[in-house]
Amino acid sequence: MKRFTAIILALLLVVSSAAVSASADTTEKVFVSIADENGSLVLARKEVTASDIDADGAITINDVLYAAHETFFEGGAEAGYASYTGDYGLSLSKLWGVENGGSYGYYVNNASAWSLADPVAEGAHVYAFIYTDTTAWSDTYSWFEKDTVDAKAGESITLTLKSLGYDADWNPVAAAEAGAVIYVNGTATDAVTDENGQATITLSDEGSMLISAKSDSKTLVPPVCIANVKAAAAAEDTTEAPELPKTGTAPVIAYVFAGMAMILAGITVIGADRKKENEI
Repeated sequence: MKRFTAIILALLLVVSSAAVSASADTTEKVFVSIADENGSLVLARKEVTASDIDADGAITINDVLYAAHETFFEGGAEAGYASYTGDYGLSLSKLWGVENGGSYGYYVNNASAWSLADPVAEGAHVYAFIYTDTTAWSDTYSWFEKDTVDAKAGESITLTLKSLGYDADWNPVAAAEAGAVIYVNGTATDAVTDENGQATITLSDEGSMLISAKSDSKTLVPPVCIANVKAAAAAEDTTEAPELPKTGTAPVIAYVFAGMAMILAGITVIGADRKKENEI
């Protein structure tokens, strides 16, 4: 019995070690956006590969933001990122090199997160920002209903912009964001969102375009949409094949029938010759 118990314990130890090793080796590809203390996008839906750097058994917001700084911030995560465990769980203390006493926000797939320890799934979009208004906290999180769009050069696309507010009980409420100017690669366009938060723009150039928005009435955390614009399809050739001259049609048909008649005549002659041979 003692030997059997020892074997079971040894097997459990092996399985446990394998599970820990598998967790440590697990990685996820996640998209990250970060807005700095000036309200500028320093990362716009950039893909990062995150691993469980804090060994808590899951890939979390903390792991993703660490990976983003390690990949894109000059000096890596050591220079640009820090977190700590406080009264509200795992929290930010430095984002994109800025330490401002905890004035940060972070969302996953446009939903507010509880803490940096929230797990993140493969392909998710993590958005972290530094508050620009550290007095009234008026920074308003906003997003487009589509994170990415595919279009052809010269094609018009319609986007819907929303922002997050709160009701009397501090429950989050999403609403259409009207009156915001649409920006493409940092340049303002003539498009402004209507009462439904919608705006239509035309993308004339090929390549990857960053679409965002600004408002004169609110401090918007800049929304992010990446447009992948391809070359317009070549115009279809509608030129009709030239018609044969009517005067030339009859001679061609005549030649065809004459040729067929000659072939038939030859077959008839051959048949007659063979008949004579048989009679002889």
